[in-house]
Amino acid sequence: MTDTTGHAADLDVEVLIVGGGFAGGALACALATGGARSLVIDREDPGAALAADFDGRAFAIALATQRLLAGVGLWDLLAPDANPIRDIRVSDGDGGMFLHYDHADVGDDPFGYMVETHHLRRALATRLGALDAVTWVAPAEAGDIARDTGGVTTTLPDGRRARARLLVGADGRASSVRRRAGIPLTGWPYRQTGLVCTVAHERPHDDTAFERFLPGGPFAILPLKGNRASIVWAERDDLAPAIMALDDPGFLAELSLRFGDFLGRIEIVGPRFAYPLSLQYARRPTDTRLALVADAAHGMHPIAGQGLNMGLRDVAALAEVIVDARRLGQDVGGPAVLDAYARWRRFDNTLMLALTDGLNRLFSNSVPPLRLARGLGLATVNRMPPLKRFFMRHAMGQVGDLPRLLRGEAL
Repeated sequence: MTDTTGHAADLDVEVLIVGGGFAGGALACALATGGARSLVIDREDPGAALAADFDGRAFAIALATQRLLAGVGLWDLLAPDANPIRDIRVSDGDGGMFLHYDHADVGDDPFGYMVETHHLRRALATRLGALDAVTWVAPAEAGDIARDTGGVTTTLPDGRRARARLLVGADGRASSVRRRAGIPLTGWPYRQTGLVCTVAHERPHDDTAFERFLPGGPFAILPLKGNRASIVWAERDDLAPAIMALDDPGFLAELSLRFGDFLGRIEIVGPRFAYPLSLQYARRPTDTRLALVADAAHGMHPIAGQGLNMGLRDVAALAEVIVDARRLGQDVGGPAVLDAYARWRRFDNTLMLALTDGLNRLFSNSVPPLRLARGLGLATVNRMPPLKRFFMRHAMGQVGDLPRLLRGEAL
């Protein structure tokens, strides 16, 4: 239910969510399936999200994450435009040794799907607008939000007073909620820039994702609908600005050197994007009547394409502890709920942050002994079916203590 201006009565909800992007919006949808009312404050006009057009960006959605999206009513809106990932091929530069994952080795389901950003934005706006349990105040900035042991209060742009039991910060890496709560960050830059674009190619990709480890950083070719692919290219900070400054033929020439010709002739479709790469994590994901999710809590290197998936794993865990507490008549913003959420997510997030950081450091160089060891490691895993199947299940998001939504179960 989208907010309209006026002099309506004050608003009482169970959860106030700041940030209506992919994580915040999915959390509101999940809470609604469990009967919990939420208020979402977001900077973006809902009309802009509904009218969103192709912008050259896309996300990799792991199989477990797809089950969450199905469980909260989003997947039916996304499925017609999503492309499955049925095979993954990982290689170290142009070396002959590689690691190949075939989804058929672990079942009938794909590893996941590629979903373009504009489709995800539209689906969220459509779903949120149809939920009576969600009040969406947008476009708006979150004003002062008071938190104490009794609850959470804020004043909305139309003058209404809003009260909640829990505040959730889902407002990205530069989270104002986290900053106002005084929660410190730990992290470091990678001295790499992420270059993102979409290409069209002559030959079919056969639903295969390619990850190449190059000296400047990983280079991913991710399959989209039709003969198209999403490119996520990590390059050294000292080279990236000059590459981005090239005209279209020059940029395509640089891209082609890394892409190769295995899919035939390629051309760039839509705009290019560049953003600095870094690792960061909040020293604590909770505070008095406050929980952080997704990029507000942690940001990682895109080397494994797990950023959005880890954020939605936060969402699934937080939604479950909130809904379970609500059914038991407990305070959904109380210490017991927040402690359960923090404990549940601590190991998984720490492991993925360490894994992506370690992989980037190991592979983003051209030191000969390391290159030899990396190639042998990939080839060895490729010849060890049990270990390879474990890594494949990990890529599907099926490893660890999974919340119900990620297992395909209702809250």
